[in-house]
Amino acid sequence: MGENDRVRTRGGDDPRHVPVLLDRCVELLRPALEHDGAVMVDCTLGLGGHAEAVLDRIPTATVIGIDRDVHALTMAGERLAPFGDRFVGVHATYDEIPDVLSGQGRSARAGADAFLFDLGVSSMQLDVRERGFMYAEDAPLDMRMDDTTGKTAADILNTYDARELTRVLREYGEEKFASKIARAIVARRASVPWTTSGPLVELLYVEIPAPARRTGGHPAKRTFQALRMEVNDELGVLRRAIPASLEAIRVGGRVVVESYHSLEDRLVKQFFTKATRLDVPPDMPFIPEGMEPEFRLVTRGAEQADDTENSHNPRAASVRLRAIERVRPASSSSPSPSSPSRGA
Repeated sequence: MGENDRVRTRGGDDPRHVPVLLDRCVELLRPALEHDGAVMVDCTLGLGGHAEAVLDRIPTATVIGIDRDVHALTMAGERLAPFGDRFVGVHATYDEIPDVLSGQGRSARAGADAFLFDLGVSSMQLDVRERGFMYAEDAPLDMRMDDTTGKTAADILNTYDARELTRVLREYGEEKFASKIARAIVARRASVPWTTSGPLVELLYVEIPAPARRTGGHPAKRTFQALRMEVNDELGVLRRAIPASLEAIRVGGRVVVESYHSLEDRLVKQFFTKATRLDVPPDMPFIPEGMEPEFRLVTRGAEQADDTENSHNPRAASVRLRAIERVRPASSSSPSPSSPSRGA
């Protein structure tokens, strides 16, 4: 579910979200969907903001919406009910694209016209205290996007050794004091197991030096982000999902991705660069037939939200938007897209 989902739930307001760069996303998707029978897979359905805009503005489009959060699926289903059979919701993780397409009677290869990814955690998840994503108040250390299965943040804090915890905090949170924090987490659980977020926030205030606490936002931000990404295997899912979407897209189809974390955006950039790379010697005077790249970049680099959007939605400040289009069929000898190496 997208980190851009801004939910208005207080004071009796309509509980819907306003996606970041919504108009731009629809503009990028439109050329792939303006034909009869067009199908878009919204891989991170959330509360259905993107799906609603596509269904409303592009009458030829049908949307298959994927989300691992059963609560979001229910709410999005209610929101999108007026579109009838033009919308289908599927409870899955978005790296299960081949299975989702197969379940809808479509091929895992060239089975859709567009894919949309809006990565990160949604405001709906952030706003529900019991989900445990936020550090502003004491809450259960859960952080599962699908709260029906899998390990929780408390499980990680209570079972990972100091070395594993250091890796998580350093890799996913880019936390400079990762090893110091990890040792303190392990020492504390020897007498009191981790169950709620309040004591963790207190520990972070103690372990992170005062000068560092005065810069870079709340001192718990990086640790909570790292735990959330580990709980939900967010980078692992993304590494599997982007190649699956590239394989499943038809000629003229587009994959559009909104990222909110540098690690996510780096992965997307690597996949898109690999898919559009011309695999011939640089001194070759012409491109042999069949050697042209199968994809072209639609966006030049990563697009960002403007000042107006940032002022209305602070979460828009970190968005990076990229889009790619399939321009020719995959050759029978073409290997399936695969993950770039970690050192790429």
